[in-house]
Amino acid sequence: MRVDIGGGVRIYVDVDGLGLVPVDGKMVQRPTLLLLHGGPGMDHATYKLGMHLMRDVAQVVMYDHRGQGRSDRRTPDEWNLDTWADDVVRLCDALEIERPIVLGNSFGGFVAQRYLGRHPEHPGKVVLSSTVARWNLDAVLDQFERLGGAEARSIAAAFWAEPNSANREAYLRVCGPLYTQTPGNLFESVEMVRNNDLFAHWNTNEHPTFDLRDDLARAQCPVLVLGGEHDPVCPIVGSEEIAAHLPVEHVQFERFAHSGHGVFRDEADKAYAILREFVAT
Repeated sequence: MRVDIGGGVRIYVDVDGLGLVPVDGKMVQRPTLLLLHGGPGMDHATYKLGMHLMRDVAQVVMYDHRGQGRSDRRTPDEWNLDTWADDVVRLCDALEIERPIVLGNSFGGFVAQRYLGRHPEHPGKVVLSSTVARWNLDAVLDQFERLGGAEARSIAAAFWAEPNSANREAYLRVCGPLYTQTPGNLFESVEMVRNNDLFAHWNTNEHPTFDLRDDLARAQCPVLVLGGEHDPVCPIVGSEEIAAHLPVEHVQFERFAHSGHGVFRDEADKAYAILREFVAT
């Protein structure tokens, strides 16, 4: 379904699970787990591969960021972290969601961190999964070389320098399988609706210089940080940096020794167990 979040902007939203559940004759409210997908320029499709496992402890709400997936494309002046972070609040207002548990994965984690900084009083809890607070190209290229050799490093360097169609095809083919420790290519796991123009805009504008460390310091709620030791695009050093800049009384940091970019795929049992406990407590 599409939801108008104000200003005529329509966001594509999908919901899995009940918000109110009958227990012993009474209606009990479940928490809302609000999912912010990666990319940018993709949609929330990869969440459909496993997040249904959370429906017995939370109402799971998935959506496509403005400009991405099946949401309104809008214009490039709106393709930025401030707008996407404020959209979290706009969507919650439209759906009357209070104190959401916001889970941002990869690029969605960038949005979640900026949301923490701009609206620290809004979330009940936040999960930052397979993400970083700032872009470290050298660390990314080093990881790709460790996982895939000199060819992977060269192709990754060309793609991040200029994400044109030829470089993108090579990157998806060679570097895609290196994203996870599970056999297969992450980018071929499920059909996605892409906006490559948005990715190119992000890559040449906000991406090289964004820095979310000050946003992290403003957190006022519990924050769960999840990082894979073999993540090539959001290396574990980035997870460590996130944990170090969060208020010590709010942070829970979990490392995954056998995971790449996506702990919910590579170590699903452990990842969902940790998430379920975080949501429930």
